[in-house]
Amino acid sequence: MNLISILYGLFLLSVLGIYWSVAQQKLRLWTLLIASIVFYASLQLHYVPLLLVLIFFNFRLAKEIGEQTLKPHFLDWQLSNEEWHLAQFDWNRRRLKLLWLGIFVNVFLLLCFKYLLPLLEFFFPGIISSPAESFKVIVPLGISFFIFECIAYLVDVYRGAPASEEFVQFAAYKFFFVKLISGPITRFHSLANQFKNHRFLTPEIVADGLWLIARGAVKKVILADHLGIFVDLCFGNLQRAGSTDLWLATVAYGFQLYLDFSGYVDIARGSALLCGLVLPENFDFPYFSTSIADFWRRWHITLGDWLRNYLYFPLGGSRQGLDRTCINLIIVMLIAGIWHGAALSFMIWGVFHGLALAVHRLTDAISDRFEDIENFWQQPLGTILAWLVTQFMVFTSWIWFRLPNLKDSSLVFQHLWGFSGDKQFAQKVYVEALNITQYQLAILLVILYIAMAGVYIFHRTLKLQFNWPIKLVFVPLCFYSVWLLAPEGSLPYIYFDF
Repeated sequence: MNLISILYGLFLLSVLGIYWSVAQQKLRLWTLLIASIVFYASLQLHYVPLLLVLIFFNFRLAKEIGEQTLKPHFLDWQLSNEEWHLAQFDWNRRRLKLLWLGIFVNVFLLLCFKYLLPLLEFFFPGIISSPAESFKVIVPLGISFFIFECIAYLVDVYRGAPASEEFVQFAAYKFFFVKLISGPITRFHSLANQFKNHRFLTPEIVADGLWLIARGAVKKVILADHLGIFVDLCFGNLQRAGSTDLWLATVAYGFQLYLDFSGYVDIARGSALLCGLVLPENFDFPYFSTSIADFWRRWHITLGDWLRNYLYFPLGGSRQGLDRTCINLIIVMLIAGIWHGAALSFMIWGVFHGLALAVHRLTDAISDRFEDIENFWQQPLGTILAWLVTQFMVFTSWIWFRLPNLKDSSLVFQHLWGFSGDKQFAQKVYVEALNITQYQLAILLVILYIAMAGVYIFHRTLKLQFNWPIKLVFVPLCFYSVWLLAPEGSLPYIYFDF
């Protein structure tokens, strides 16, 4: 079931009709759970039982971790101080073992689904006839986001947050169809509180929800998919593409990835809002960041929060000196790269970002010692230079992301400077396929960035928002534009592969 389709629209309307027609909280949770199972079954029916079993396993394990088996000491007068502290120590050890059991099972399943076949093919070449196709068939959609949320829930309960007492509540949270496949990664207790303190729909909420869905559809279909046509043509013909073509494709892919993923999140958040639920934002104008650290505060925000809370801080964060901080950053980003895929290029991408974060931390430490350097980065020239360096690193690193095969990505880096393209390739791509010139395509990318800058200024600098009647006016115009301008054969969401 495609999120940008008439079928999804009818499905969402049906779910909302049933959801808002029942008054009891438990019935609404059952409505969300059943609807989510139907939604996922329309994509991968055979994995529904597995995910339900995994949900039940984490639900029961969290209850065991959070269960208070010992009474408060002042009520348990039969225990001495020493006996009570020993019992409490044993109980904490048991809770820790249960936590590690949960983490091991979740991570083991993730490794098996995402990395078993690639690793077998790496160590035993030829053992799998078509590893790429087998990989696509075996991996459940959204398994990475699913596992990350389970681990976060177990750790939160271990740290003292209450475990869910109702399976239907936890299952509705885990299986919630709008966020199941590509996030945003949402903590259980945030959504559970909203289940209990339910917001009723108002014209403003309905307008916001519809506007998010319509805006997300425009981002995905009109912008990302059209950019994706050029990106596929260029990166699919690396031997024939020239340096200019590759630079244009690299920038276009950076925009495509952002618009594709943020478009999905907009649709997810808009659909949730129509259910009276607020999902966290996942993007905050990342291509206007002036440091790699700032970029990771703005890009895939929920993943960045997860990495900080459940990896970076447990590793020691920045509490153990500058050297250890840099090592922790590299480790965290290496794991982030591995999370995205089993190919070596994803690991290189992660290490590259980890090194960039380490260099930024070192630069900050040096700037703190020299007032002139610190003042320079705060001046307009320093800000522009910082933005250029940051975006250059980010966009060029997307090459590893788009081309997991190291031979292909290495070829792109080799051809980025001074390589003449095939004239016949330019004719087929720009004239026959796109009906524009290289120069016109470059202008369109600049215009797209200027438009994003205008939205950035409108929202972040001027703090302005459309009021709800204006949003309702734009919603049908957006949907009509999507229907009118959609390319033939829409491209799949990029992050569905992760």
